[in-house]
Amino acid sequence: MVNRIVLATRKSPLALAQAELTAARLRAHFADAECELLKVVTTGDRKLEWSLEKQGGKGLFTAELEQALLRGEAQVAVHSSKDLPNILADGLVIAGYLPREDPRDLLVLRAGVTAPRTIATSSPRRRLQISLEFPEATFTEIRGNVDTRLKKIAAGAADASVLAAAGLKRLGIASWPGLEFHPLDCERMVPAVGQGAIAVQCRAGEAARFAPALDAATAEQLAIERALQGRLGGGCQLAFAAHATAGTLYVFHEKTGQRQLPLTPDDFARPAIAVERILKALGLADQ
Repeated sequence: MVNRIVLATRKSPLALAQAELTAARLRAHFADAECELLKVVTTGDRKLEWSLEKQGGKGLFTAELEQALLRGEAQVAVHSSKDLPNILADGLVIAGYLPREDPRDLLVLRAGVTAPRTIATSSPRRRLQISLEFPEATFTEIRGNVDTRLKKIAAGAADASVLAAAGLKRLGIASWPGLEFHPLDCERMVPAVGQGAIAVQCRAGEAARFAPALDAATAEQLAIERALQGRLGGGCQLAFAAHATAGTLYVFHEKTGQRQLPLTPDDFARPAIAVERILKALGLADQ
């Protein structure tokens, strides 16, 4: 009997690339799987004139995919993990994640520019961190798919932008005419919670079905990152970032700046307890 798995996804080129990677992962685990994509337009896709910072970006790219799950139109929804709010729709869970891709951000500069005067990003996290290197820069916002943003920067809409390395890699973009790509290590730019990870969401009763096909190490990292975000109420309006590796947690908060804290195996086994220790070390325990 064919195991039919419908994957709900946004229609953007990056979202479709991520959905195809997820389908390939499921096919490799379920020998009888027949995967098909359900392409959904989200509020964030429709409202290109909206400022993500002002409207609150969390949920704008996920709610319609969650509704497709709840209506039974799909078995899983595929998300960029950094788009997922901490509070999911009732009855839904994160089954797990694909192995994490490069989590770093890239500074995208117009060729010949060394100190950008205008930087296109709507993210408070990126703005505050990149302004540490370019304090004289001003900021603007460019919406649209990755290629749209790259075209606009190359055409002079701004001197620079900051994009996720994982998205560019998944789209097969290693270079762009008139632009230079400069990776930003985590010490210089702490990535968003979940950056580089593709999340697989499903109905609560079906998590055990899909979890074995997904990556345990990535799930451990994101358990700490998302727990910390949940305690701080992190969203698009808060300049906050966290990235967990096997031994180090990179953190940025608008009140503490960039910090690095050690992580142990016990922290990954008990993320809720680890988060309280981390908040105390950061002086944010009362947040």
